[in-house]
Amino acid sequence: MSESVNADPAELAKFSELAHRWWDPESEFRPLHQINPLRLEWIDGLADLSSKRVLDVGCGGGILSDSMARKGATVTGIDLSTKALRVARLHALEAQTTHLNFREVSVEALAAEQPESFDVVTCMEMLEHVPDPASVVQSCSRLVKPGGWVFFSTINRSAKAFMLAIVGAEYILNMLPRGTHEYAKLLRPSELAGSCRAAGLDVTHTCGLEHNPLTGRYWLGNDTSVNYMFATRRAA
Repeated sequence: MSESVNADPAELAKFSELAHRWWDPESEFRPLHQINPLRLEWIDGLADLSSKRVLDVGCGGGILSDSMARKGATVTGIDLSTKALRVARLHALEAQTTHLNFREVSVEALAAEQPESFDVVTCMEMLEHVPDPASVVQSCSRLVKPGGWVFFSTINRSAKAFMLAIVGAEYILNMLPRGTHEYAKLLRPSELAGSCRAAGLDVTHTCGLEHNPLTGRYWLGNDTSVNYMFATRRAA
């Protein structure tokens, strides 16, 4: 892999090993299946996905990409995991999801190739897995049309997040494989907001994604101390 690509080979290998389990709702990806309806409705409620051209950055096996296409968007999902993209393409064929395609390309390369091409850009659960998250934010801003929406979701670098998202989810409840998240790579909302401002994106909405580990229930709320989402817009 070229050293210029903003990706961690160990992270790609980690998710590639699990690629065949992306669409198993009882697998390590169960949390993604559970939170997907929440984040989909939040995105759609703000950006109205119908008839929009959408880019899903770090799409993995295509869980969000597929659901946005089913909302009426024309969706391109990009990732650097060959195995995950194979799974995404196969599922789209089996589910007969239309207006959905996938590419193995970095967000930085696509930004150079297709600037200002998308009405909506999503980048969910990815920033905490790359060496240079600010570069991803900058590229997402370049890819969206003026006035368009860019959505991010990630995990706060907080003591609460360490206890719940890493110790609890990975080591006690075994909801995620151990080593899925590294505390040092997590981003505080203030840090992500700074990257957004530097990239010309205005943060218009912030939302917390909350979870009760005893009941397994997820819901949207105001607590951004663990999982949180940003809705941003590029100046028109």
